[in-house]
Order: sequence, then structure tokens, then C-alpha cells
Amino acid sequence: MAVTLEQARRVGYTCLKALLRFAFMVANNLVAIPSYVLYLIVLQPLRVLDSKSFWYIEGVLFKWLLAMVASWGWWAGYTVVEWGDDVKAVSEDEAMVLVNHQATGDVCTLMMCLQDKGTVVRQMMWLMDHIFKYTNFGIVSLIHGDFFIRQGRAHRDQQLVLLKEHLEKYYRSRNRKWIVLFPEGGFLRKRRETSQAFAKKNNLPFLKHVTLPRLGATQVILKTLVAPQENGTPAGGDAVIKESKAKGLQWVIDTTIAYPKGEPLDIQTWILGYRQPTVTHVHYRIFPVKDVPAEPEALTHWLYQRFIEKEDLLTHFYETGAFPPLQGQTKAISREMTLSNLWLVGIQSLAFLSGGMWYCIFQYFYHCLF
Repeated sequence: MAVTLEQARRVGYTCLKALLRFAFMVANNLVAIPSYVLYLIVLQPLRVLDSKSFWYIEGVLFKWLLAMVASWGWWAGYTVVEWGDDVKAVSEDEAMVLVNHQATGDVCTLMMCLQDKGTVVRQMMWLMDHIFKYTNFGIVSLIHGDFFIRQGRAHRDQQLVLLKEHLEKYYRSRNRKWIVLFPEGGFLRKRRETSQAFAKKNNLPFLKHVTLPRLGATQVILKTLVAPQENGTPAGGDAVIKESKAKGLQWVIDTTIAYPKGEPLDIQTWILGYRQPTVTHVHYRIFPVKDVPAEPEALTHWLYQRFIEKEDLLTHFYETGAFPPLQGQTKAISREMTLSNLWLVGIQSLAFLSGGMWYCIFQYFYHCLF
């Protein structure tokens, strides 16, 4: 079939836009990530004298870096609509965030939609696959204190011990609040068949849109971070009343990401922007940690129930284009998440100015020494 002139122009425009976006992303990384590292090297004396202030500054820089990633999608027209409980109400409390995992774009989506949730982004810890350590962003996550977990039965027990040690060493000392993990242990497309076979063998529900979660990391986090007594109780609807200022993990935020037609965004799309503007939908449910069982068998059942509910939520979304209302509501309420273009431009400008500043500093010392 012959290609029309209009089609050729459209393809040419898409390729040119993707090329320009890729060049901008590379330049963005070349100035922003080294600047983040160099600022923190210069601030090492502050880390010794006032560790709290050091990690506060690191958190601000970390949030700005994640905002840059969010801007790549935002400016391509990839936006987010939120449903369910309003998580801003618990943004200052400690919480564990359980997320379904479909593609690499899930992480970018979270980087975007959590930007307007108070101090969450700068005080959060991520659990991610160890391969992420070797990406361009790996050095940032290492410094920030995220945990890289190796998948596979051969590494499982050792990884859980390392996770416990990591949480004890870094979570409270760096004033972390939220910890984000993907309990399925991999992408939907890679784990679905294995999960369905396991479900059939163990007389568990047949799931298409999610997979059965793994217990290990969730159990370690709860055992390590939950205080002996928790009194937080969410109110009805999308509000949450905080009755206790007790230290420790207080909430579990069950987060479900849905893409139109079940076609997830990947990191390549997020960077190159060749897909048409897309609205990703994110649904939240907040559970008081005191309602989460501690015993392994009961916790496994509780965690399975959350993912069975995710299956129902996603089935409803793919059939209707919307999530169902919360219990007690007659109509589902959605909230369009927004980012300030002025703020994003300001952060990007600061990154490039910082890159230029460090380049001039190195040039100065190079000429002085040689």
C-alpha cells in the first residue's frame, strides 16, 4: 500500500521529535546526575556535623531529579488521573506502598503522581530489581539509600536478610517515610503464566490483569518497621484521620495502576514520546497497619486478597473506562493530577546551570594545576 505524503510527514515529524527528545534526555542526565553527586560530595562535612540537614538537602535534590523524569512524560502529554482514597492525608506518616507492575513506565508514573504529595518523594525509599543499579540512575538510588533486590529462588533468603539489615541501617537514620515495592516480583507479561499455573495448582483465583504477589519483602518490611502499637484509623470516603503520632509504619497504601486498553507505557515511550497523549489511571486504598495480620499464613491471605481486589478493579476499569466507587460512595470521584510547567522549567534550568557551573569549576582547577 502506497504511503501518502501526509503519512510520510507524520512519520518524519514523530521521528524528529523522538530524536530531539532523546538528545534532551541525554543532555539532562549528563548535567543533572553528576551535579547531584558533586553537590553531595561538597556537602560531606555537613553530613558529619548535621546529618539531618544533609539528608534533607539530598531529599530535595532527589525530588528534583525525579521531577525531571516526570517532565519527560508530562511534556509528551502523558498525564495521570487519581481515584480512591486521598493519600495526601497520610503524606507525613510512614507508609508501605504496594503497586501492581506491568512495565517500566510504572516507575515513571509514580515519579510523576507523587510529586504533589508533600514531602513524600524526598523521603521515600524504593525497592527495585538489582539490574536498575547499573542504569544511569543507579548511582542516585545508591546514594539515596534505595534497595536493589535480586530475583530468583536461589537468592531469596539472602536478599530478605539483606533487606532487613538495610531497613535497620538506613530507613530511620535518613528519615524515610514511604517505602514503595512491587510485590508481584516482575512484570505482568513475564509472570502471568507462572502465576496462573500456581493458582490452579493451589486452588486460587485465576488472575489475568495482575499476578499473585510474593510475601517475603512485605513481611520483612512489616516486621522491621511497624511499631508495637498502632492507632491510625482511616475515616470513611477518601479522608483519613490520624489519631496517633506514634513512630513506626502506620499505613499500607494499595496502589493500582491502569492504562487505557491495558497497553502500558514503557520507559522508551516515556523518553521518546512517540505514543499519542495518554492518561494513566492510579487508584489508591489506604489500610491502617494495625488491620494487617502479622502471622505469615494470615498475611499471605491478606496480600492475596489485595491483588484479587486489584483484578476486580482493573476488570471494571477495562470494561467501563473508570474505577468503581469506594464503599459508601454512590459515584466514583477522580482527581486530575497536575504539575506546574513553570516549576518544571525552573528545575531543568537549575540542572543545566549547575552543569555549567561544575564544568567551569573543573576547567578553572585544570588550568591552575596544568
